[in-house]
Amino acid sequence: MVSLAEWLRERSDDELVALLRARPDLATPPPADTSVLATRTGVRSSVARACEGLDSFALSTLEALVLLDADQAPVTSDQLAEMLGEGITPQRVRRSADELAGLALAWGEDELSIPPTVREVLPNFPAGLGRPAEHLTADAAEAALVELDDEERRLVERLAGDSPVGRTKDASAHVPLAEATNPVQRLLAKGLLLRRDAENVELPRQLALAVRGDRPMGRVEPEEPSPELIESGSDRVDSTAGGAALELLRHVEELLQAWEADPPDVLRSGGLGIRELRRTAKALEIDEAHLGLLVEVAHAANLINSTDDAEPQWLPTIQSDTWLASPPEQRWAALAAAWLDLPRLPGLIGARDEKDRVLGPLSEDLRRPLAPKDRRHVLSYLDELPGGFGVRAADAAAVLAWRSPRHGGKLRDDLVSWTLDEATKLGVIALDAMTTAGRALVFDGPSTAAQLLGEQLPEPLDHVLVQADLTVVAPGRLEPGLAAEMKLVADVESAGSATVYRIGEDSVRRALDAGHTAEDLHALFRERSRTPIPQSLTYLIDDVARRHGKLRAGTAAAFLRCDDPVVLAEVLGKPETEDLELRRIAPTVLVSPLPLADLVDGLRGAGFAPVAEGPDGNVLDLRTSGRRARGRNRTAPPAGITTPDTAQLGELVTQLRAGDRSARARRGRGIAPERGRPSAEATLQLLRTAAEREQQVLLGFVDTHGLRSEVVVRPISVGGGVLQGVDTANDQPGAFPLHRITTVALVEE
Repeated sequence: MVSLAEWLRERSDDELVALLRARPDLATPPPADTSVLATRTGVRSSVARACEGLDSFALSTLEALVLLDADQAPVTSDQLAEMLGEGITPQRVRRSADELAGLALAWGEDELSIPPTVREVLPNFPAGLGRPAEHLTADAAEAALVELDDEERRLVERLAGDSPVGRTKDASAHVPLAEATNPVQRLLAKGLLLRRDAENVELPRQLALAVRGDRPMGRVEPEEPSPELIESGSDRVDSTAGGAALELLRHVEELLQAWEADPPDVLRSGGLGIRELRRTAKALEIDEAHLGLLVEVAHAANLINSTDDAEPQWLPTIQSDTWLASPPEQRWAALAAAWLDLPRLPGLIGARDEKDRVLGPLSEDLRRPLAPKDRRHVLSYLDELPGGFGVRAADAAAVLAWRSPRHGGKLRDDLVSWTLDEATKLGVIALDAMTTAGRALVFDGPSTAAQLLGEQLPEPLDHVLVQADLTVVAPGRLEPGLAAEMKLVADVESAGSATVYRIGEDSVRRALDAGHTAEDLHALFRERSRTPIPQSLTYLIDDVARRHGKLRAGTAAAFLRCDDPVVLAEVLGKPETEDLELRRIAPTVLVSPLPLADLVDGLRGAGFAPVAEGPDGNVLDLRTSGRRARGRNRTAPPAGITTPDTAQLGELVTQLRAGDRSARARRGRGIAPERGRPSAEATLQLLRTAAEREQQVLLGFVDTHGLRSEVVVRPISVGGGVLQGVDTANDQPGAFPLHRITTVALVEE
């Protein structure tokens, strides 16, 4: 039986480079020789990591080798093919064996062996087969199967499925066959079931194999599923994704506005409460799962954060103002990139933990460091499909489950559906297909993705459509300036690909409070509307403007002035204004101890239409700019195992070969100085003798970085404190300072 170390020594340099690239943990720190490399390949944690990338058939092949005890004695290819079952061709078995050999999970040519730790890494019951019974042969199992009654046969067939273990109350007592009253007791008495403990029984492997017949490992899938592709066309996919991206930006803007006006509290345990989530979702008219995703992404993009107060709240950050002022494609790219690298699982929002508590957004329970890797894993599969083609989530999950059965754990299929759903809401994919900007986001970065999305978005509109019912329709994305004006003068009634605004008295007053005049508003609709201006809108603007500003409020704490004393008398005479504590200080001036904003709000509640006045007499905008929280400092992602480049791996393989030669040299007969560092005289004499005889020497050497190594050198000359020789590892001449040589010995060929 060839050992793994011997087999590795026979591999070519390219094969060893491929192994170290596939399993980068083997290269850190650099192994001294092939024996060390062989030892590392069998370490349990390394084997488990290597198995994570195996596809379903390769994993089945490895399980078959475990069932055939390949860790104890080599297994032939014919035995392996027979265990994998009918319909599996020898060529497919060989291809899978080569894949395992490329990872050093199996080795050998005509006969295959595996490291013992593979048995520990794989499930306790490979292929759903239990332990073999010592007293039962294959022929005896087949004969016993024929003699079973219907009840016993059904029980055996059930245990011959995915798991050989069954839970029963009849396993506690040993009942003779003559006294057995149920199939479990009868099978135990016949020795066709193994008693694991007082409540569990196990079906012997021989009997399960007899039930499975020519498929000893059950259903084995040699090739990945071929899903039905959905053709939508690249242009349609990109345009649909553009609409989703604009919808995403609108929802995030609304989220920031909602939390600026009414920030929710941070839970004591951290995160956002479910009650606050429902309240905000209702205000934004989206479902809670969608809002949970928006909150997680906005937080990851540094747009919202908790305050540092004694009772912290969730607020927009200072950085959110810069984000709001950026072009839409850049805003989208910031959100999409934050989602792609988000080390959390928003899909868990609404689920319950082990204590039956509901998981909310922004809680620590959602943290999953491997989530970014899982998202890229799913999106990379979509990237393999032709442009404009997609697959359903269930089909994508089936393909990825075949490719990486051990990847993702219990949430494997959920991770696929969550990723595809979230990517669709963010406009990274659309119609189950990868978008042009989505591909760029994953493989080229957010800057390129933003540029491509900007090319796909429709040109912003410079006009609106004013309707007779005082609604304004924006048939698409508006220019930033026009959008800001419409947001000021009208309220959003419905949003989507076309936005409908409603103009009312309050919205017109809001525009006038911001400093616009009636003529400004008339000009806005006259210049921007593609439809005739209805007379009702003209009357509304003029009527509100006529009453707007007749009362002038200031601070005394606050004052109220009007050129018409009758109006002030009317204000003083109304019962609704008593709480404002107004008093006349002149025929045309009233003062109040209340703040200016409270005075204006109280007068408006009493049916008047005052405006705030600044020290210069101009209209004062009392709208608050909103509180802001500090953004988070960005932290670098945790460093993982890095894979050296090809040149570095080639150098490492060269060192491996040198280590093997050094090891062989140590095993040969040689002449060595006394223990410890050799004297300079002894070193010179030994090296000169080797140069004269043209004999190789084994040097213990410390390089300039302080790293110790052993090299086999063919000396050429010694002088000036330097040994000139040829390093036999790469057949290159080199200089070895004598003061760095720690040991020296002659090597006999």
